[in-house]
Amino acid sequence: MTTLANTVSLRGKLLQGELMSRHTSWRVGGPADYFYIPADIEDLALFLKTLSPQQAIYWVGLGSNLLVRDGGLRGTVIATSGALDDLRKIGDTEVRVEAGVASAKVARFTVEQGLSGAQFFCGIPGTIGGALAMNAGAFGGETWDIVDTVETIDRHGQLRMRERADYAIGYRRVEGPAGEWFVAAHLHLRKGNVADGKARIRSLLARRGQTQPTQMANAGSVFKNPPGDYAARLIEASGLKGACEGGACVSELHANFVINQGSATAADIEHLIARVREHVQRVQGVTLELEVRIVGEP
Repeated sequence: MTTLANTVSLRGKLLQGELMSRHTSWRVGGPADYFYIPADIEDLALFLKTLSPQQAIYWVGLGSNLLVRDGGLRGTVIATSGALDDLRKIGDTEVRVEAGVASAKVARFTVEQGLSGAQFFCGIPGTIGGALAMNAGAFGGETWDIVDTVETIDRHGQLRMRERADYAIGYRRVEGPAGEWFVAAHLHLRKGNVADGKARIRSLLARRGQTQPTQMANAGSVFKNPPGDYAARLIEASGLKGACEGGACVSELHANFVINQGSATAADIEHLIARVREHVQRVQGVTLELEVRIVGEP
C-alpha cells in the first residue's frame, strides 16, 4: 500500500490492492487496483483530473447494496464514507448533506434540528450518495421525495448544481445527465417536534430489528419488489427461506436478504442469488430484478 505523500497537490490517501471485503457490508470482495479516500470535494476534483479517460471508476460508501466479486476490481475505487462527510442545516427547513454521510446519521441529525420528513433514512443501510443513485427508500419514504437540488461531479473534476427536474425518478431508479456522480444533496424538509421525531426513529428501528437480519452481514434487499407484490413473499412462497450456497444463506427472518454466515465468498452469494432468481421464475412465473449491484472479476 502507498500514500500520496509524493503528490503535493492531493491531500487524500491512495491505496493499492485494497481488499474490498473491508469495505462492503457483505464482507466479501477481492482487491481493487486503486482505492482513493479524498480529503474533501475539492481534493476529489483534483484527483479525478489525474485519471486517464480509460480508467474505470467505482464509487463506494458503506458498501451496502453492492457485491464485489472475488477477483476484485480493475480500476479505481473512490471511497466517500468518512470523506465526503459534511452535514449542515442551511436554512429553516433545508439541509445540505455530502454523499459520504450515512443515511441513518441524516435521520438523527434532522430530527435533532427540529425537522421532519427524513426519519425513514434510519432504515437505509448506506450513504446518501448511494441513496441518491438508486432512490433508496424505507418505511414508505423515498430519497428523492425530499431532494431539492444536488451537486454533481464528472470525471474531469467539473462540479455542477442540478435541479430535481434534471432527473427521471422512479422506484429504485434514477436517470440523469450521463457521466456525472452525486457529491451532495440539498434536502427540503418541514418543521417538526424533536421528541416526536426521536420516538418515530425508535419505533422504525424496532420494527427493522424485528423483521430484518440486522445482526448478520448482508447488503440490504437483494431484489426489487415487482409491481403489486413483494420479492420476499415470492421467495418465501417458493420454499427458499434458509436455502444456502456455501456460507451464504437466504435469511430465515426476511427472505429478500442474503446473509454471510461468516465463511461466504462472493461466488457463494452470486450463485445463491442466481438460484433464487431461477427458482422463483420457474415456480412463480415472476422474474425478479436485482436491487444489489454486482461488479468485478470472478
